[in-house]
Amino acid sequence: MFDHIWTSCSFAFSLVMFASTDCTQIKAESPQSSSGAYTMFPAGVKSPFRVYCEMRADGGWTVLQRRTGPELSFSRSWADYKNGFGDVTKDHWLGLQNIFSLTKDKTKKWVLRVDLWDYEGGTAFAEYQDFKLGSEEENFKLHVGKYSGTAGTELLYFHSFCTLDRDNDNCSPCIFGDISVRECVSSYGGGWWYSSCGSAGLNGDWHPAGDNIGWASGVHWRTWKGPAPYSAKASRMMIKSV
Repeated sequence: MFDHIWTSCSFAFSLVMFASTDCTQIKAESPQSSSGAYTMFPAGVKSPFRVYCEMRADGGWTVLQRRTGPELSFSRSWADYKNGFGDVTKDHWLGLQNIFSLTKDKTKKWVLRVDLWDYEGGTAFAEYQDFKLGSEEENFKLHVGKYSGTAGTELLYFHSFCTLDRDNDNCSPCIFGDISVRECVSSYGGGWWYSSCGSAGLNGDWHPAGDNIGWASGVHWRTWKGPAPYSAKASRMMIKSV
């Protein structure tokens, strides 16, 4: 019985000891920390949650999104995008509420990094200063600042998140040539910060090599590849505090 009590207490103690507020803090306090899954317990949340930390030379990054293949569907509801889905060690979406909880601390500023991989062996990235999200009441509105990188800037600032069952874009309708679109998500897929169906969206349909060009719904970042829509082989979104 005492062994059971000790085991339970040890587990609870280790959970508190290793729970943190973000991956950047973990890397700063333990420079030898390796990449992997960690427990986060930001202020104001009722339950801790797991994230994947990319521990790099430039700090610890919290992964928000990873796409590498077709196994995990990103065509999901508002509730799924709010709460998160997938395995944080594999393809996943961390969850808008979790992202909001991590970044709402006004004593910190955040950098968002987007990494892209193509089918020809190339890579590109985009970084944005001053990343934050609004609350659910604000439809998790996206805020980003100054851009740097090699992929081109595609994120539309100050726009609300959209899903198949929550239309927050500005199409009523949007006209593209002779095509009329009333909901960006229905055409572009997944969930994203769409506004008038802008030219980025990393949560659309995943397409294999040889069949990844020309699709409306894809893993798109159109200033990186074009002029025809090019669906990336893989993508990753992550943040760090500065």
